[in-house]
Amino acid sequence: MTALLQEEIVSNTKTVVQGLDALRSEHNAILNGLMSSLKAIKKDKADSNLMEEKTSILQKNIDMIELGLSEAQVMMALAQHLQTVEAEKQKLRAQVRRLCQENAWLRDELATTQQRLQHSEQNVAALEEEKKHLEFMNSMKAYETEQPSGSAGEEVSSSEQLQKEEPLDLGFPEDEEDIQHGEMGQSMTSSVMSASASQGYEIPARLRTLHNLVIQYASQGRYEVAVPLCKQALEDLEKTSGHDHPDVATMLNILALVYRDQNKYKEAANLLNDALSIREKTLGENHPAVAATLNNLAVLYGKRGKYKEAEPLCKRALQIREKVLGMDHPDVAKQLNNLALLCQNQAKYEEVETYYQRALQIYETKLGPDDSNVAKTKK
Repeated sequence: MTALLQEEIVSNTKTVVQGLDALRSEHNAILNGLMSSLKAIKKDKADSNLMEEKTSILQKNIDMIELGLSEAQVMMALAQHLQTVEAEKQKLRAQVRRLCQENAWLRDELATTQQRLQHSEQNVAALEEEKKHLEFMNSMKAYETEQPSGSAGEEVSSSEQLQKEEPLDLGFPEDEEDIQHGEMGQSMTSSVMSASASQGYEIPARLRTLHNLVIQYASQGRYEVAVPLCKQALEDLEKTSGHDHPDVATMLNILALVYRDQNKYKEAANLLNDALSIREKTLGENHPAVAATLNNLAVLYGKRGKYKEAEPLCKRALQIREKVLGMDHPDVAKQLNNLALLCQNQAKYEEVETYYQRALQIYETKLGPDDSNVAKTKK
């Protein structure tokens, strides 16, 4: 039922009420006249049946008119009520529309706030990373200031750095001093330094300082500090220089040494193989740094008892050092000692004798018969 139809019904009902009201007045007037006539007839004692019948009919008509008026009033009251309900309904609809608009606005505000929150969280994460990096750089600078400075004009080449990274240990008996306190713990002579410098790569001072710092933490058993320090430095190097860079290979080598000390040989081997690949691509297959990485990998395989896998790596390192340093260099003798130990663990005693004899000859010729390396090799 539309609003227009309701208005028409209300208007027609009012018209009917007016007509019924007029009709009731007429009937009441006629009834009053009949009642007067009926009283007069009764006084004259005449026949009043017809008059009484008319009076009864008029009374019934008046009752019907009263009923119609009552129904009309009820209909008008219902119409008024419907109008009130419709007005409330429209009011509620308006409120619903307003609430929907407010809800949509709140959703937009929530989405905007969430975006701002996400952006803020990203900024916070970036600031935290930057803070960690700055703290790391500050710790390196603080440690670097504590290190004694070298003599004027002294340069440390990549081979020298690799010699200083950490004593290599094949895990053999402790009387094999050449391995226990060997290649990585020995200083390089000027000839080795010049050979490495001729290869066109020098390890940055910051990595030398970082290596010393990591070794200090590792020697104290603080691997929870040493490992994150290496990983953070590695991540920074890869961001600035890319993965295939000699500095990244050096950092991989340092982290591999830390993992090796934790007996995490699989992780260390993966890092050393990655470092080897990078150094071969960037420095060349005959670079001293490649020889050092090959030797580190051979040491790792030796600690795991994989002597057959370690032997060709050690032989290749020997070939590189013979080519770069010369056949009678003391570092070649150290590599010969390592190779002899690997052959000894495989019961290749003839080769063991050959390697030891050659190493002994180099030590006696270059360092003199009273040098400690001579005595170690003779044991």
